[in-house]
Amino acid sequence: MVEHGDPILLPDTSAAAATRRAEAIIPTPYGDFRMIAYSEDPDAYAPHIAMVHPEMDPDTEVIVRVHSECITGDLFGSKRCDCGEQLNRALRIAAAGKGIVVYLRQEGRGIGIINKLKAYQLQDTGLDTIEANVHLGFEIDARHYEVAQGILADLGVSKIQLLTNNPEKLEAFGEGPVEVVRRLPIIVDPIKENRSYLRTKEFSMGHLFK
Repeated sequence: MVEHGDPILLPDTSAAAATRRAEAIIPTPYGDFRMIAYSEDPDAYAPHIAMVHPEMDPDTEVIVRVHSECITGDLFGSKRCDCGEQLNRALRIAAAGKGIVVYLRQEGRGIGIINKLKAYQLQDTGLDTIEANVHLGFEIDARHYEVAQGILADLGVSKIQLLTNNPEKLEAFGEGPVEVVRRLPIIVDPIKENRSYLRTKEFSMGHLFK
């Protein structure tokens, strides 16, 4: 197991380097969690976060949600996406199942908040979420998950039940130090504001809504 304070170094992306920097118990509406900040830079303004149930047992098949930052949905409750509701459900499930939520700072599927808002403007003209990203010159999904594996390894976790609908996230864990033993779907009922977005995720991005 990685010693606390040692850098987590995994291949393929510079974002995969992170070190445990600080932690504290945070009371939430779902119960207490141990919030741990991980970053490459000790003074990083926006580190990755692990929300760990105080009774999490790393020797079990731990329930884990790897959630990418969504300021609009997570913080402001935007109805354009299902991110905020997924995060709340994940915290509730992690609280009940003594699990972990890993919160990665890769806003807008990795393109950042400014470009995400530009993509939203394009979506308002009729493009879908994929077409908007491509129009701006970005990949459909620019996220990476190596650092999440490093964080879980630092926590002593080797086998997980992964809360996800995203097959690319499952593939990302395929060759790393953490084994996904089971996929657990995290389904949010569509509303009129996000129905088209969720259809694109299902039929164009292959997300598994069951």
